[in-house]
Amino acid sequence: MGTTPAISQTEIRTAIRELCARFGEDYWQRVDAEEAYPAEFVAALTSAGWLAALIPEEYGGAGLTIAEAAVIMEEINRSGANAGACHAQMYTMGTVLRHGTDEQKARWLPGIASGDVRLQTFGVTEPDAGSDTTQLRTRAVRDGDRYIVHGQKIWISRAEHSDLMLLLARTSEPDSEHGRWWGLSAFVVDMAAAVAAGQLKIVPIPTMLNHHTTELFIDGLELSLDQRIGDEGMGFRYILDGMNAERILIASECIGDGRWFIDRATEQARTRSVFGRPIGQNQGVAFPLARAYAGIEAAALMTREAAERFVAGERPAAQANMAKLLAADASWAAANACLDTFGGMGFARESGVERKFRETRLYQVAPVSTNMVLAYLSEHVLGLPRSY
Repeated sequence: MGTTPAISQTEIRTAIRELCARFGEDYWQRVDAEEAYPAEFVAALTSAGWLAALIPEEYGGAGLTIAEAAVIMEEINRSGANAGACHAQMYTMGTVLRHGTDEQKARWLPGIASGDVRLQTFGVTEPDAGSDTTQLRTRAVRDGDRYIVHGQKIWISRAEHSDLMLLLARTSEPDSEHGRWWGLSAFVVDMAAAVAAGQLKIVPIPTMLNHHTTELFIDGLELSLDQRIGDEGMGFRYILDGMNAERILIASECIGDGRWFIDRATEQARTRSVFGRPIGQNQGVAFPLARAYAGIEAAALMTREAAERFVAGERPAAQANMAKLLAADASWAAANACLDTFGGMGFARESGVERKFRETRLYQVAPVSTNMVLAYLSEHVLGLPRSY
């Protein structure tokens, strides 16, 4: 069972809002236009300890629960900022925390908590595997007291701004004794050392939003045994625990986006007059905003339930997936209603709407697509035949 945090969620919301107020729309417009990494913003969050929220106090973290972490992510996005630049620093370390040895935790977690070490890169997706993680081809071959890794990863975010990477690679083939998930192992990679040795090449991928996405080419990467997390072949099971946390936090970011869109749109609808009256007086403007608001609030309830179950020690895969599904849909509906309310001005960069519009669209696709969530729910919750 979780313990009661020393700081309330109300206090967290106030503190995050005050921090984010130092980084206004001008800052985010510049970062977006220059496709830059928001180093100053990430440094401020790190210095305040917010990115170490889920790391236990014994390792220098805040020792908060996923419920408080969700509030942090929500308020960052509601402020007009983008938590995507740093959210993985908060939860990627979960595999080490839950499945690493005491030596591995002592080796990596204090540096991650202080911000001296960035672990915000998750090396899973591949060109030919996509969302079917069990079909990964990146292979780690055991050679005495080390592994030699060859392979390729794609859509890997923040690789250029991370010191460590959590890498999933195949160490053996599935067999009749185990399920399709068997044979994948998790490793922690020192990215700077790998790049310097010519064993890792990072290639940026230009995209429609400033998300620092890359492709990785791995050629003869050498990893020691103590860089493997947990037992060989169990890596897929290890990362599943982290995926529930990821979905809860991403859902919270969507809720933050949705509330930002509703806040901006309702202000615009109240203050802009056309034909002698506020545009919000028209049902064609008011009703889509009201429906979007209802969707955001419903998604927030589902996200809260998922977080509470996670804190209670459950594995709330269904609730976490539903939270992500509902929140992503709700934020996208709010984004469209907001853009309609602003009209042509919504496409102007100075409004901030078009940037947030592009950013929140990502959640329909990543880190898990809407259809993959529906496939999970239809099979594992409703008991329908496997659809993929």
